Amino acid sequence: MKKIILFLTCILFVVGCSCNNDKASDAVEKYLNEYKGLSDNVLKDVDKLIEKEELEDKHKDTYKEVMKKQYRDLNYTIENEAYDGDEAKVTVKITVYDLYKVEKDAREHLDKNQDDFLTDGIYDAKKYLEYKLDKMKDVNETISYNIVFKVIKTDGKWQVEQPNEETLEKIHGIYNYEE
Repeated sequence: MKKIILFLTCILFVVGCSCNNDKASDAVEKYLNEYKGLSDNVLKDVDKLIEKEELEDKHKDTYKEVMKKQYRDLNYTIENEAYDGDEAKVTVKITVYDLYKVEKDAREHLDKNQDDFLTDGIYDAKKYLEYKLDKMKDVNETISYNIVFKVIKTDGKWQVEQPNEETLEKIHGIYNYEE
């Protein structure tokens, strides 16, 4: 009986240790999976972002669908993680839809084809917005970025620090990679 209890204790110890494999990259994966899984927090942030824009309801809905597609289809691989005590840097390669290029191409189309966006001879911003949103909705061209996430261990758990604006623009696919 002692041998069985000792054996079970050893197995529980081994299983317990392997389950408690909390790494900085786990926190980054959890963070990015919040986007991929369209968590409540992510959807609330999308709603806040869209509310800041002065759009009609139908345009808000289209824009929200574009962002949901962006997040749902986001792909990533952990490339590297480097530790320095309770701080870590996790390098991730993400692949997202290239919405920056879509916006750039839409602006170029507007510049070359202004007549397409006139109503009664006057520039119609709604027509342009609808054109741009349609292009964003139909995008399938992707771009990849390397992002370094800063991760800090607090109370025994790894947590991703609030990403900077550039990182968020890369996740959203709107980063201006030409500058």
